Amino acid sequence: MSSSGNDFASVVIRWQRDHGRHDLPWQQTRDPYPVWLSEIMLQQTQVGTVKAYYARFLERFPDMDALAAADLDEVLSVWSGLGYYSRARNLHRCAQAVRDRFGGKWPRSPDVLETLPGIGRSTAAAIAAFCFGERVAILDGNVRRVLSRVLGFDSDLSKAANQRALWALAEQLLPVDHLRQTMPAYTQGLMDIGATVCRARGPDCGACPVASVCTARRDGDPHAYPVRSRRLSRSAQFLWLLWAVRADGSVWLERRPTPGVWAGLYCLPVFTSWDALTSSVAAPGSATLECLPVVVHALTHKDLSLHPVRIPMAGGQLTPGDGGEWFSAARWPGLGLPAPIRKILSAAG
Repeated sequence: MSSSGNDFASVVIRWQRDHGRHDLPWQQTRDPYPVWLSEIMLQQTQVGTVKAYYARFLERFPDMDALAAADLDEVLSVWSGLGYYSRARNLHRCAQAVRDRFGGKWPRSPDVLETLPGIGRSTAAAIAAFCFGERVAILDGNVRRVLSRVLGFDSDLSKAANQRALWALAEQLLPVDHLRQTMPAYTQGLMDIGATVCRARGPDCGACPVASVCTARRDGDPHAYPVRSRRLSRSAQFLWLLWAVRADGSVWLERRPTPGVWAGLYCLPVFTSWDALTSSVAAPGSATLECLPVVVHALTHKDLSLHPVRIPMAGGQLTPGDGGEWFSAARWPGLGLPAPIRKILSAAG
């Protein structure tokens, strides 16, 4: 790039002012709490999905003190359906860490922010840039794509050394003046270009403010960037769910182990085979196992085929796992449940 990083930053800032997004609910604030919450929610999740969860989460936990004082099960319940539940557990831990380690005041330094639970380098940089005007680069998925294309960065980003090299180049492009105003605008501008113009598929180069200095556009192959040779392939897993229900409508739920799928959430007992499930039911007598329609649930790199098996039970007919208990129809909706489990139970009325 022949022009200076400051010229590049100025173009991005002007474009963000005139064409960027300004109506997202977590914008127009310097308060680290909502900025941090939005950054965590937006990891692996689209903006359209996040908006409703963000509003609901803030309604229940309006500030960091409320979140830090809450019970983890309540946090998981409000998060339920958004997926990647380690994010919710880390949110809770992080709020408590800010309260306990820093007296409830967020640190300004991205290096210190990165020591908090669930906050990586890019998230720490976003909080520092948006809230405190710190001169630090973010490199989330959208920004990584934009800068790889503009710079023609063709090294394999599956390798840590190449990621560090791109970070270094990103830092050279940062604004240098009036950082309190320019850093939030520049950071948001890069995010907006990646989300609305320099898309992974179908990039709109004609509308891009940095097209004139973009190597990928000059070479006519924006889809060649970013380069990542190691990609995870999708797999499938088949699970059987024991839906034990009493006459009063209460269901048996167990807390899932950590780590693993749905770690820390309450769930119907999970088995990897039909035989394993049936062997867990002791002396069912005349009770009939009812096989319900399969539910397919997609995770990032895995498709789960869930086979719910419903059985009416008295209290002594189940061989319980650790951490399980009977929950009434009034109690289980308030638990942190995986989205497909909540959907299965809700369908029963």
